[in-house]
Amino acid sequence: MGFQWQEVVVLAGPDLVPHRCSRFGVEQDTVTCMELGDPIVGLEQRSWVILPAFTNSHTHIGDSCLPDGATGLTLEEGFFRPDGYKYRELAKQSPQQHLEHIAAHLRYMAATGTIRHIDFREQGVYGCQLLREAAAQTGIHSVILGQFESLPFSEEQLRQNRDPLNPQAYQELQEILAVADGFSESTLNDLTEPAWRQIHDLTEKIGKLRAIHCLENEGYREVSLAIAGRGDLERALDFYRPHLVIHATVANAAEIQLLSRHRVNVVLNPRANANLGLPLPPIARLLESEANLLLGTDNGLLNSPNLLAELDFTYKVAKSQFGDAVRPDPVEILKMVTSNIRHLRPLLGSDVYGYLDVGLPADLVVLDFTRPHLRASRHLIASILTRVTPADVVLTMRQGQVLWRDPQRVN
Repeated sequence: MGFQWQEVVVLAGPDLVPHRCSRFGVEQDTVTCMELGDPIVGLEQRSWVILPAFTNSHTHIGDSCLPDGATGLTLEEGFFRPDGYKYRELAKQSPQQHLEHIAAHLRYMAATGTIRHIDFREQGVYGCQLLREAAAQTGIHSVILGQFESLPFSEEQLRQNRDPLNPQAYQELQEILAVADGFSESTLNDLTEPAWRQIHDLTEKIGKLRAIHCLENEGYREVSLAIAGRGDLERALDFYRPHLVIHATVANAAEIQLLSRHRVNVVLNPRANANLGLPLPPIARLLESEANLLLGTDNGLLNSPNLLAELDFTYKVAKSQFGDAVRPDPVEILKMVTSNIRHLRPLLGSDVYGYLDVGLPADLVVLDFTRPHLRASRHLIASILTRVTPADVVLTMRQGQVLWRDPQRVN
């Protein structure tokens, strides 16, 4: 099945440059035609706008069945094992009930322009299998990072920091990685250094993704210093070597320099941090670094998995942190959910680019910039960040397959 649009605007290439486009074509799973005119900044006339579909680089879609359930709870009370609210409530969900919740939220993601998410899935092998089934039902690309069903170390073992995974835990790790695309525990302090080295070696051997939550609050660093005399980020980069570092909310100057020197893929989650009463991540300072920045919505019970809302919040926080009306260039924020993801190829798949060009996968979103609040935009990308709503999404496509369309505007 083919698609063609005429006289539209296209955000082309990894730099997301807006162009007038006389014809844009898709055949099967590929962009086959982009007849581009001169670059533009704003709109001279109303138009539909085609841009790369979004990647949400940090979700916990499993707890989307508990919207706002942790309201009034601390990070530890709501989200830490074994007794946190999230884990107690997830255990009560029947498989069918839970599957329906997850699939519904994946469909909502498609309706808001997202075709891919990197999910930090609880509940061991079972949790990974459940999300795999929901992804198959919806067509969303779910990149699944598993974690142990229960932590395999006692508090005393964690303090001593010398035991490897026992055979039962190592067997569970292998079973998780047979289903999942990678691994991530909640924090570096949840396992011992020998265990993290085992996980690094196995995931490296079989080509799986590694991620870790770091520096979400000061406690992550303090506990790590007490155990090993070094902060959690420094230790993670030394012996676990994650492909993704999540949060960096309280990263100091030395830690930002470390992220920059290693060109780490850092996933920011400003709305979730704000919702928990945590500091906002140092977005401005990270934008000035050599780290590769991505964006996520984090826990489903904290936020809807709507990257349009995340883009708006992130852009405005960054402007406030820079302290002027000029920085950042809005395209640098939009790249965090689009073309910056290309740096994770081929771990996410050789067909993951995050931008549009002839011969690349037809992973795209169509926005309706004929609507009254958009049609006179003087800066198209700024308007995408701050004014586009889910109601403005006309169509979301992954590899030429329509995941969502507005029946009022697309037949």
